[in-house]
Amino acid sequence: MKKKILAALLCATMAVSMMACGSASDTASNTDTAAESSEAGADAEATADASEFKIGLVTDVGGVNDQSFNQSAWEGLQEAESKLGVTVNYLESKTDSDYNGNIESFIDEDYDLIICVGYMLADATKAAAEANPDVNFAIIDDASIDLDNVTSLTFKAEQASYLVGYVAGLTTEKNNVGIVLGMASETMHGFGYGYTAGVLDANPECKVQQINANTFSDSAVGKTSANTMITNGADIIFQAAGATGIGVIEACNEAGDGIYAIGVDQDQAYLAPDTVLTSAMKRVDVAVYDTVEDLVNGELKGGNVVYDLAAGGVDIAPTQDLLSPDVISAVEDVKKKIVSGEITVPATQEEFEAAYGDVYELD
Repeated sequence: MKKKILAALLCATMAVSMMACGSASDTASNTDTAAESSEAGADAEATADASEFKIGLVTDVGGVNDQSFNQSAWEGLQEAESKLGVTVNYLESKTDSDYNGNIESFIDEDYDLIICVGYMLADATKAAAEANPDVNFAIIDDASIDLDNVTSLTFKAEQASYLVGYVAGLTTEKNNVGIVLGMASETMHGFGYGYTAGVLDANPECKVQQINANTFSDSAVGKTSANTMITNGADIIFQAAGATGIGVIEACNEAGDGIYAIGVDQDQAYLAPDTVLTSAMKRVDVAVYDTVEDLVNGELKGGNVVYDLAAGGVDIAPTQDLLSPDVISAVEDVKKKIVSGEITVPATQEEFEAAYGDVYELD
């Protein structure tokens, strides 16, 4: 009997964010009544000040419920609303042509910070930031905009991809695994280089199939891509494709025992607990929360903020029920070597080919 995809929404409380948003109530209590009243008054004033901040999120075409990249960003913003008291909202982009209009809508409504999800919004973000130097912008997965009012939030996604690739290389029974990317771009190829490097370091004899779905929003394309790989012998498929990747998980789930998917951005095990082997986590939620907190505290600056494995910005998912103890132990060892610098994960074509040759060929 085919397994069914679970429909429950992921609502994990992010430990790193909790550490970042401690308040005065976490400190030692003061027994002086007058001092307590003063502190309470200060907290109330801070909350009132925070409530005056309006933060808008503009999604890419994957939409806010993509169960991946955009959803993680929105969850980070919702946490900021809950813990910091700010006002938040989002606008979904159905097509590329929506980016400019959605950003402009938030500008017209005097939003203090506009967060744009994904490198595909880079041109629209740059144009809006240049025209509105008094408005704060943040963009995820792009560092091409050199403006004082733009904060770039980037991730060492290749490090998380390496970890799940290492898992795939150690776990495959067929020496044949796959990767489906949502788009061919410098950012997305970082996932591919890291994953393929991890697979080959764990299992040099393993074949890595690669497909570019050319969309972040079409689960049917993801499903077709995964079925092609399964037909061609793959038993583990990593997807870094937004909503398109949900189709990859569906295909692996329907293929039956022995075929596994690897999720991305969030811990996607909840979608198919018996199928999702692990996930390459990219803590977009944490980056969004940190950015809003900096805004509220008057510390938001332009420039590039990089989230890597050492900082907890990327990692392998905590759900590891389908992994053997030996694999978990091996991955923990590899994580330490990446953090120490003993292992350098390739992030570019040049770095990859210098270490592994010309074996990364995305269709």
